[in-house]
Amino acid sequence: MNDFQVHDSAFIDEGVHIGSGTYIWHFCHVMEGAYIGDNCSLGQNVFVGRNVSIGDGTRIQNNVSVFEGVSIDSGVFLGPSCVFTNDLNPRAGIHRPTVETHVGFGSTIGANATIICGNDIGKHSFIAAGTVVTKTVPDFALLIGNPGKVTGWMCVCGEKLKLQSRTVERIFHCEKCPETYLFSDGVLKHID
Repeated sequence: MNDFQVHDSAFIDEGVHIGSGTYIWHFCHVMEGAYIGDNCSLGQNVFVGRNVSIGDGTRIQNNVSVFEGVSIDSGVFLGPSCVFTNDLNPRAGIHRPTVETHVGFGSTIGANATIICGNDIGKHSFIAAGTVVTKTVPDFALLIGNPGKVTGWMCVCGEKLKLQSRTVERIFHCEKCPETYLFSDGVLKHID
């Protein structure tokens, strides 16, 4: 007996792993070799390409295509109609190897954002709705615009961080939870 749910209108190819507690909704297609972790949700009209890996607890909203070459860590949120690519210069009659993109743990990609392939998304980063990602995104970064630019930093809880002290090493804190972060040498790190 399956401990996951797949809507009758969804099509699941042979050789797919679907984890416990996962829901796959209307009109989805999951291709061969795909791995979907535990407690995931794939909304209406989601496409998952060959050999794609999706980590536990990931939520994919309606009309998202996760093409071959994309890997998604656990706890990721993909907003409605966000777009991944896997070819930097596609032509109809030319077949090139896919360009890989990795989406880091706990990150969020907003509705209608576009991720140009080969640009990894850092853990706990936040890509605003409509943003076009043309460069690799650092951990905890808030990225906005076209092309996307880092405009701030995000907490693991999903709130924008506030600058607490400005020294050589800047300290950020979250006003919603007790988390604190250190920004040094161009990298934001969580302070335990």
